[in-house]
Amino acid sequence: MKEIKIGIIGGSGLYKMEALQEVEEIYLDTPFGKPSDAFIVGTLEGTPVAFLARHGRNHHLTPTELPFRANIYAMKELGVEYLISASAVGSLQEDIKPLDMVVPDQFIDRTQQRISTFFGEGIVAHIAFGDPVCYRLAGIVANAVERLSLPEVALHRGGTYVCMEGPAFSTKAESSLYRSWGASIIGMTNLQEAKLAREAEIAYATLALVTDYDCWHPEHDSVTVEMIVENLHRNASNAQQVIQEVVKTLVTRPPESDAHSALKYAILTPLAQVPVATKEKLQLLLAKYIE
Repeated sequence: MKEIKIGIIGGSGLYKMEALQEVEEIYLDTPFGKPSDAFIVGTLEGTPVAFLARHGRNHHLTPTELPFRANIYAMKELGVEYLISASAVGSLQEDIKPLDMVVPDQFIDRTQQRISTFFGEGIVAHIAFGDPVCYRLAGIVANAVERLSLPEVALHRGGTYVCMEGPAFSTKAESSLYRSWGASIIGMTNLQEAKLAREAEIAYATLALVTDYDCWHPEHDSVTVEMIVENLHRNASNAQQVIQEVVKTLVTRPPESDAHSALKYAILTPLAQVPVATKEKLQLLLAKYIE
């Protein structure tokens, strides 16, 4: 199998990449269980990429059920160094309208039932996470959106993504609270991916695809599944164009990323003292730090 440095996670509505060629399905197992689905591996713009449908190709996994650790670990196993995560979100601001694209640079965690680290069981690591996305990769994603000039799509560089537990959408009180914090968008999945990608030393960026105004907007009906599904289809088509454009740039000018050495000073436990079983479990992440 060719070396795969670019990974794509498709969110709600984006269950496949139409432009992928030389496609094969790869089923992986990891020390953290099975990923959401088979990886669809192929070439995009002549470049090997790995695509994973976050909720499964039939959308059978709730946000809480997602095997985040298995998904990111498997990306690492494939050799991925740059991970683009497409995600459906609700807007928390008037100027961020449905069909717009946001490339956020911050997160707020409102989840309750999720494991967001590979570490534990005899090894402690504290990654730096003040800047939770790779700003260079995020810049490449934003520039790709800008170059395409997609109809009805405005680009928003930066912003805060509130990650809620789900699967129910927000109450109006919650939505108003998040707006009072100055947050930009709300979704249910990306914070865990960002944390785990950083621990796996993978550069990560979110392409957030706006489907609705959540439920705060006084001139719009509260969010409904029907409203979201209609915009999901349009967003999925737009997202595929953006991702193709991003891949072109990554092939010719892969950026350096601080994420690629995120564990260098993060591991506090002497590796010689880590239990053998844990060390074996995390071999993929620890290999370059074990003498």
